[in-house]
Amino acid sequence: MLLEFVESFRIAFAQIRAHKMRSILTALGVIIGIIAVTLMGSAIGGIETGFERSLAVIGDDILYVEKWPWHHVDDWWNYRNRRTMQVGYAEDLKRIIAATPNSQLVTAVPTLETMRNVKFGDNEVRSVFTQGTTDEFLVTSTSSFKEGRFMTDMESRAGHPVCILGYDVAESLFPDGSAIDKTVLIGGSPFRVVGVYAKQGTFLGLFSFDTQVVIPLVAFTKTFSARLDTSIRVKVKDKAHMEAAKDELTGAMRRVRELRPEQRDDFSINEQSALRSTIDPIKSGIALSGLFVTGLALFVGAIGIMNITYVSVKERTREIGTRKALGARRRTILLQFLVEAVAICLIGGAAGLLLSYVMCTSVAIAFPSFPMSFSTGLVIVGMIVSTLTGIVSGFAPALSASRLDPIEALRYE
Repeated sequence: MLLEFVESFRIAFAQIRAHKMRSILTALGVIIGIIAVTLMGSAIGGIETGFERSLAVIGDDILYVEKWPWHHVDDWWNYRNRRTMQVGYAEDLKRIIAATPNSQLVTAVPTLETMRNVKFGDNEVRSVFTQGTTDEFLVTSTSSFKEGRFMTDMESRAGHPVCILGYDVAESLFPDGSAIDKTVLIGGSPFRVVGVYAKQGTFLGLFSFDTQVVIPLVAFTKTFSARLDTSIRVKVKDKAHMEAAKDELTGAMRRVRELRPEQRDDFSINEQSALRSTIDPIKSGIALSGLFVTGLALFVGAIGIMNITYVSVKERTREIGTRKALGARRRTILLQFLVEAVAICLIGGAAGLLLSYVMCTSVAIAFPSFPMSFSTGLVIVGMIVSTLTGIVSGFAPALSASRLDPIEALRYE
């Protein structure tokens, strides 16, 4: 049996070399199909990687108490008429957390947000995401620092005019030196830089964490406004007990908002899972589109291979008759043509994988924020798909060749 395989491969590659252009054109459908398979897998993997990277920045053990939910809003007026979230709620929550035995929560940190221009000398960055918070914000953040530090407890309580710059903001304002201890203008007001965040990247390709500025909450309310909607970040002790923590936080917030038992919650508790649900339709859409293109390309490729294999059988009918007359079994003839079809598909699959790798690498270089993922699993899937395409498309012609009558085959002109 091994000798039959070896001989079949030898004959198959001899035929491919003898008809190079025909073999290349035959394999083209498989090449396109494999490119579609691998690019689809790479795109889905890249989206998943980028999404997880983005979620890691906002924290997978943080709950956000806000007026609006992150998911689809089905009753806009209900959410619109909710009471505004207050900064003082964070202190109330901290007292409740401290008084609760075996609480699943650690602390609550208020944040206020606005957009302001940031300027130093002649350099200016417009519409920078400006956030006011307390020194405890560091407990709820996973961000690291390129240089400097975060605000201290004294700076936070006293509302000192200090700030922490995002990586891109610092690079734009101070392209030739350090930003530490320099004074920048945020919305026209002076703030001393005490820290610069390390590069964090974008969130779902929509918002960059590197174009932000963080200042003390007291300084924020004095300089800008205290009437903005507050977001309260609540740190969870153990993310494995997220549901229990969410239930505890809901009860605590109802106490803070003084809601009666029959009243509905007039606040939303947001978490990563709400964002995760938004990525699934995107992945499903890419998968369905990719499967359609892949199936169409492989179907065309399989028809082409089947057609060429039938042509090859016709061209070599006398050869088949001679081999059968010399004692070749039907299995040997079937294997010979089947291996030839599979070989063409494998060559097409290898070419498709190579082209896909080049494309993924090019995209990764051109768009560093989109992490295209070309894995070993995709190579294995690509080669399996190529092999199955060859078997399916080559079986019928190979079977017809194996069933040829040797006498009739020898008479064939």
